[in-house]
Amino acid sequence: MGGNGSGTEGAERADKADRSDRPEKRPNEQLGSWFLRSGWSKGELARQVNRRARQLGAHHISTDTSRVRRWLDGEQPREPIPKILSELFSERFGCVVGIEDIGLRTAHQSPSVSGVDLPWAGPQTVELISEFSRSDLMLARRGFLGASLALSAGPALIEPMQRWLAPGLSGRDLRDGQSATRASRLSAPELDLLESTTMMFRQWDAQCGGGLRRKAVVGQLHEVTDLLQEPQPEATSKRLFRAAAELAELAGWMSYDIGLHPTAQKYFVLALHAAKEAGDRPLGSYILSSMSRQMIHLGRPDDALELIHLGQYGSRETATSRTQAMLYAVEARAYANMGQPAKCKRAVNMAEDCFSDCAAGDGDPDWIRFFSEAELNAENAHSYRDLAYVAGRSPTYASLARPKMERAVELFEHDTEHHRSYALNLIGMATVHLMEREPEQSTVLAGKALKIAKQVRSERVNNRLRKTVDNAVRDFGEVAEVIALTEQLGVHLPESAEAVHAV
Repeated sequence: MGGNGSGTEGAERADKADRSDRPEKRPNEQLGSWFLRSGWSKGELARQVNRRARQLGAHHISTDTSRVRRWLDGEQPREPIPKILSELFSERFGCVVGIEDIGLRTAHQSPSVSGVDLPWAGPQTVELISEFSRSDLMLARRGFLGASLALSAGPALIEPMQRWLAPGLSGRDLRDGQSATRASRLSAPELDLLESTTMMFRQWDAQCGGGLRRKAVVGQLHEVTDLLQEPQPEATSKRLFRAAAELAELAGWMSYDIGLHPTAQKYFVLALHAAKEAGDRPLGSYILSSMSRQMIHLGRPDDALELIHLGQYGSRETATSRTQAMLYAVEARAYANMGQPAKCKRAVNMAEDCFSDCAAGDGDPDWIRFFSEAELNAENAHSYRDLAYVAGRSPTYASLARPKMERAVELFEHDTEHHRSYALNLIGMATVHLMEREPEQSTVLAGKALKIAKQVRSERVNNRLRKTVDNAVRDFGEVAEVIALTEQLGVHLPESAEAVHAV
C-alpha cells in the first residue's frame, strides 16, 4: 500500500511539474471581443463553422458549444478553423477581420497559393492564373479554394502592388527566342472573337449580376491560359495577356458582387499581373480601381486611397479622359469614407472636369465604356452620401448627394443594360431620403429596387437593400410604409442561411 501511495504521489508531482513547464493558457480576449459584438450564441457560431467547413470539403470538422468555449478560453483551433472564423467575422462586420485580429495563429502557406506577393514574370503569371481558375472551377464552393485563401490588407497588400510599376519584360516569355517569328495557330478572327466574348460577358454581368455567369468567365479565363502556355508571336501574346487580364478582372468583380471577397482579391491581383505582361497601364489602373472599390466596401478607405493613387500615377500619361474621370471618382469615394470633405470635393470636381473632356470615339477601350454620365453622377452622389454618414448623417452633405443621385436614377431608369446599377442607385437615393427624414419616399425607391433585386444575382444589391430597410426600421419603425416594405423584403428577399453559391 505504502509503495502504491508513494508511486501515486510521485506521479502527481511529475504531472504538476510537467504542467508548470507549459505556457499558461489565457482567455482569448480578442476573439471574445469580436464574438460578443457579433451577437451570436456559442451554438450559432458552432453551426456556422460546421456549415462553412462542409462547403470547404473539410468534413472532419465537427464543432460544438463546448469547443467554442475552449477557443474563447485560449485554445488554438486547428486548420482551417482560424480562416473560417476570420471569414465569418469579416462578413458579419463588413470589414476585414484578419486571423491575427481574432488572436489566432496562421498556418504557413506559400505565397503562390494564399498570398498576393507573387512573382512579376510572365510564365509564373500564366501558371498561377491557370492553377487558380482550375481550382475555382473544380471546387465552385463559395470561392473558398480549400482553406488556403485569406484577404490581404494594409502593407501586405499595398507593397506588392507597388511593384506593378517596376520596369521589366512584358508580353511573353523571352526564354524562347523563336517566339517572335513563330506563327500562331490562332487567327486574327479567332482573337477578335475571344475579345468580343469578353465584352459579352461584361454586358451579362451588368444586366444580371455576378452570380449567373461567373463560372463561364472563369472557364474562359482558364482556356486563355492554355493558349498562353503555347509559344506565341509577341503581338499575339500581348493580346492574350490583355484578354486574360480583362477576364480575371471580371471574374474578380463578379466574385466581389456575390460576396466572395478573398477570391475576388486574388483574381484582381492576377489580373494586374497579366495587364503588366500586356504592357497595358490604363487597364492596370482600372484593375486597381476595382481593388480600391472592394477595400472601400470592406471598410479600408486608407488602403483604397493607396491603390487608386497607384493607378493614377501609373496611367497618368496614357489613360483617356473617361478613365481619368473614373479614377478621380473612386478617389473621391475613398476620401469620403476617410471623412475628408475638402479632398473629396476636389476629387469630385476633377472627375467632372475630366468627364467633360470625353468625346465619342476617343479611343476608349470596352472596359471603361460603362463609365457614363449616369455612373459619374452615381459615384459622386455616393461620395457625398458617404460623407454624410461619416459626419453623423449630415444634412449638408445629404443635400449635395440628392441632385446627383436623382440624375443618376433618371438616367439609369432608361438604360436597358445596367440593371444592377439602377438598383444600387435606387437604394442610394432611398438612403438620402432617410437622412433627410423622408421615410415614405425612401420606401417607394427601395420597393422599386426590391423588384430588380429579385431579377439580378447580386449580393451587393441584396445586402445594401437589407441594410437600408434595417435603418428605416430603426429610425421610422412605426411608419406604415416602412412596416409594409419590411414584410415584402422578408417574403421576396429572405436572408438565406446559406451564402450564395457561384454558378
